[in-house]
Amino acid sequence: MNLFFILCPLLLFFPFLGVSAAANVSSSRPSVANIGAIFTFNSTIGRVAKIAMEQAVKDVNANTSILHGTKLVLQMQDSNCSGFMGMVQSLRFMETDVAAIIGPQSSVVAHIISHVANELRVPLVSFAATDPTLTSLQFPFFVRTTQSDLYQMTAVAEIIDYYGWKEVIAIYLDDDYGRNGVSVLDDQLAARRCKISYKAAIKSGSVDRGEITNLLVQVALMQSRIIVLHTNPDSGFMVFNVAHYLGMTTNGFVWIATDWLSSVLDSTSLPSETMDILQGVLVLRQHTPDSDRKKSFISTWNKLTGGSLGLHSYGLYAYDSVFLLAHALDAFFSQGGIVSCTNYTSLRDDKPGGLNLDAMSIFDNGTLLLKNIEQSDFLGLTGHVKFASDRCLVRPAYDVINVVGTGIHRLGYWSNYSGLSIVPPETLYAKPANKSSANQHLHSVIWPGDTLSKPRGWVFPNNGRQLRIGVPVRVGFREFVSPVQGTDMFKGFSIDVFTAAVNLLPYAVPYHFVPFGSGRENPSYTQLVNLIATGYFDGAVGDIAIITNRTKIVDFTQPYAASGLVVVAPFKKINSGGWSFLRPFTPLMWTVTACFFFFVGIVVWILEHRINDEFRGPPKQQFITILWFSLSTLFFSHRENTMSTLGRLVVLIWLFVVLIINSSYTASLTSILTVQQLSSPISGIDSLKNSNEHIGFQVGSFAEHYLVEDIGISENRLVRLGSPEAYAKALQLGSKNGGVGAIVDERPYIEIFLSTQCTFKIVGQEFTRSGWGFAFPRDSPLAVDLSTAILQLSETGDLQRIHDKWMTRSSCSLDNAEIDSDRLQLKSFWGLFLLCGLACFIALVIHFVQIMVRMWHAPPPEAASNGSSISGRFQRFLSLIDEKEESPRSERRKRNGDEGSAADHQLDGRHTKRIQFDLTPNSNR
Repeated sequence: MNLFFILCPLLLFFPFLGVSAAANVSSSRPSVANIGAIFTFNSTIGRVAKIAMEQAVKDVNANTSILHGTKLVLQMQDSNCSGFMGMVQSLRFMETDVAAIIGPQSSVVAHIISHVANELRVPLVSFAATDPTLTSLQFPFFVRTTQSDLYQMTAVAEIIDYYGWKEVIAIYLDDDYGRNGVSVLDDQLAARRCKISYKAAIKSGSVDRGEITNLLVQVALMQSRIIVLHTNPDSGFMVFNVAHYLGMTTNGFVWIATDWLSSVLDSTSLPSETMDILQGVLVLRQHTPDSDRKKSFISTWNKLTGGSLGLHSYGLYAYDSVFLLAHALDAFFSQGGIVSCTNYTSLRDDKPGGLNLDAMSIFDNGTLLLKNIEQSDFLGLTGHVKFASDRCLVRPAYDVINVVGTGIHRLGYWSNYSGLSIVPPETLYAKPANKSSANQHLHSVIWPGDTLSKPRGWVFPNNGRQLRIGVPVRVGFREFVSPVQGTDMFKGFSIDVFTAAVNLLPYAVPYHFVPFGSGRENPSYTQLVNLIATGYFDGAVGDIAIITNRTKIVDFTQPYAASGLVVVAPFKKINSGGWSFLRPFTPLMWTVTACFFFFVGIVVWILEHRINDEFRGPPKQQFITILWFSLSTLFFSHRENTMSTLGRLVVLIWLFVVLIINSSYTASLTSILTVQQLSSPISGIDSLKNSNEHIGFQVGSFAEHYLVEDIGISENRLVRLGSPEAYAKALQLGSKNGGVGAIVDERPYIEIFLSTQCTFKIVGQEFTRSGWGFAFPRDSPLAVDLSTAILQLSETGDLQRIHDKWMTRSSCSLDNAEIDSDRLQLKSFWGLFLLCGLACFIALVIHFVQIMVRMWHAPPPEAASNGSSISGRFQRFLSLIDEKEESPRSERRKRNGDEGSAADHQLDGRHTKRIQFDLTPNSNR
C-alpha cells in the first residue's frame, strides 16, 4: 500500500518528463541546415542534376517527418570541370557552416577536393564521380552515391567474354576517370583470359579532330575490332564522327560505350545524322529498378522540364543524394550533433605576404555525420540505398542496351549478383546466385552494318606487315619440312597441310616463312615455341609435337597428324625347330597346367575311391589310374566312369578347362608353325628402361626430356642422332660397339625410317599419345580458325591425300612392323584354374564332411574302442575313407530284388578278381 502511494506520483510525472525531453531535443535542432553542391552546371549530367537536387530539397522540406522542422538549404557552385575551380569553390564552402557537400561531378575534381575534405572533415557525397580509386582508404570522407566504374568495367569484361572475344582496344580520356577505369577493365579482362591489345588515350579538355583522326588511324591498323570507348560526351561524339568518316562503324566492328553515352541518349534527343553513326553500338546504363515512386517523380519531372530535358540515372542519384544527407542530418541532430566549426590553424603563416587561412574551419562533428551517412538505409528513386564496407552502394547493376534506329533496345541486364541476364536483377535477388556460363543470356544484337551475325572481332592488321612464321630447317626426315633450294619457300607434308588450311579461311592471311635452325642439325623445337611466346615469331609451322610444357605458353591448332613415342630395335627371325611344339606356353604355364592335371586326378580318386571299383586296387595300380585318368582327359578319352555327384561336377569343370587350354594351344602352335616369327631382346619401353642398352633419340625432339624427366633414364645412356642414316648405323653397331640398342622417336618419323630399313621393327606399344599442330601466340584467333580448317580437310579426305603424297612406305614397313610376344601367359587362364581349383576344394570339403558325419553316427568297432581315443578315431577315419561303399545303383537293385543282368554279373566277377588294398589292417571291404 505504501509502495502504491510512492509510485503513483512518479507515474503521473513521467509524461511531463517525456514532453520535457522532447522539447529539449527539439530545441537542440537548428532551424536551418546548410549543405553545398559542386558540379558543372552546363554539362549533360549537371543540367539534369541541378533540377533534380532542387526538387529534392523541396520534397525534403515539405516532409516534416525527415528533419522535424529543420529547413534544408542547398548552396550550389559551378566547378566547370576544372580541378582548380573545384578546389576554390570548396574552400568557399569551408568559410560557411555547411555540414556536407554534394559532389563533385568530375572524378578529377573529386581527387583534389577529397584532400581538402579530409583535412576539414567535411563529408563529400558524390553522385557522378565513378573513378574506382576514390573508394580507397586515402579518402575516408568521400562517399559515392552512384555506381563505381569497378562494376561497370566488370560488366564490360563479362560482355566481351560472353561473346567469345579475346582482345579489345580501349579508347579513353587521359585523366583520373579514364586511366583508372581502363586499368580496372584490363584487370577484369585478364581474369577472363582476355586482354587490351591497344590503349589509345585522348587528351582531356578541348577536342582536336586532327588528333582524334590520327588516333583512329592507328586503331584501324590494329588486329582487334572490339573497341571500348570510355570518355566524356564531347570526346566520345568526336570519336564516333571520325570513326564513321574512316569507315570504322561498318560491318566487322564492335563499339562498346560506357554510361556517358546512355546519359546523353536518356536526356537529349539527338539528330538523325548522329543516330545513324551510333547504329549497333552497345551501351551500358546504371540500372534503377522500376517503382511507383520513380514513376511519380518522372511525371513530376516532365512537368518541371516541359519534356525538353530527359531524366537519366545520374539525375536520380543526385535526387537520392539530397535525401541521403537529409536522413543522415536527422540522425545526426537526434544524437545531439551540432554543426560547429573550429578555425584551421595548421597552415597559418604570420609572415608578411602569407596566406590568410583564418576563414577556413574544421567541422567538429564531421566524423559523426560521416558515420550516419555510411549507415544510411532507405528506399530511394534508385532503389535500395545502402553502403557496403567499401562505401559503395550495394547491389550494383547495369542495363545493357543497343542503339537501333532512332532509339535504344534493351538487351538485358548485368548485376554483380547474377551476371548477364534477360531478367531484371531485383527479380533474381530472391533466388540463389548463379553466375555459371550456362546461365548468362542476352537478347539478339543488331551490330554495326545492320547485321545479326556476331562479328569475329578481329582481322589481320592492315599495316603492310606480314606474319613471321617460323619453320624448322631439318637435316633428316625432310619429307615433313624442307627448304626449296634457291628460294625462300618450303615444302613437305606439314607445309602442304598449312597451305591447304589457310586457303580454306574466309580471309587472306599475309605471311612469309622464316627459316629457323643452322641447317647442320635439327633445331630445338622447344626454343622455336619459346620464340613465339616472346613475340619474335607470329607462329610456327612444322612437325611440332603438342606437349604439356608447350601448351602453357602458346596455343596449338587442332592436331593434323597423330603421333606418339615408340621403340625401334633390331630383330632376328625365329625358325621352326624340333622343339617348336613347346613354344605356345610359357614355362610357368606348362608347370601350372601339369600340376593341375595331377591335382584333379587326386581329387577325383578321393571322391570315387569309396564307391567306384575302378578307382580301387593295389597302390601301384591306383597311382597309374590317377595319372591315366588325368592325362586321358586331355584327349577326352578317359574310360573310367565317375559315379559320385561331386566327382562328376569336378570332371565337368575340368573338361571345360581342358577344352579352352587345348583350343588355345592349337591356335598358337598353328601360328608359330605357319607365320614367320620375329625376336628382339627388347620388348618395349619397360624392358628398355631396365636394361643397360644405349638409347638413341632425334636431335631437337622432346623425346630427350621425356626419357630423362618422365621415364627416369640416365642421360649417359642417351645418344643424339639426326637422320635416318644415323639411326640405321647406330642400330647395326649395337650398344656394345658404340651404337645403340634401341631408338625412341615419334611414330611418323619411324614409319619413314622403316620404309627403307627392313631389319628393324617397332617393339612393344606406343607409350605416349600426342599429335602435331601449328603453334601461335596465346589467345590467337588464327589458331581457332585454322583448327576449323584442318577439321574440314580431314572430313573431305584432303588431309589423307596429302599424307599419302609424302608418307610413302614400302612393304617391309607394313609386314610385322611391331613385335609382340605370341606366347600364351598364365595370366590369360588364371580364371579357369581358379574356377577348377575352387570346385575341387568345395567337393573335397563336402566329401570329408560326409565321412565325418558317418563316423559320428556309426558305432566304433570293438578293436578301435579298445585303443586310445585319438588314435582310434583317426584309424576309424582312415578306415571310412578306404571302406567300400555300395553305389546308389546297387542299392536300388537290392531293394527291388533284382539280381542284376548278365553284364552286372560279369562286372562283379571282374571286380572280385582284383586284389583289394586296405589302408588299415582291420578295414572291411
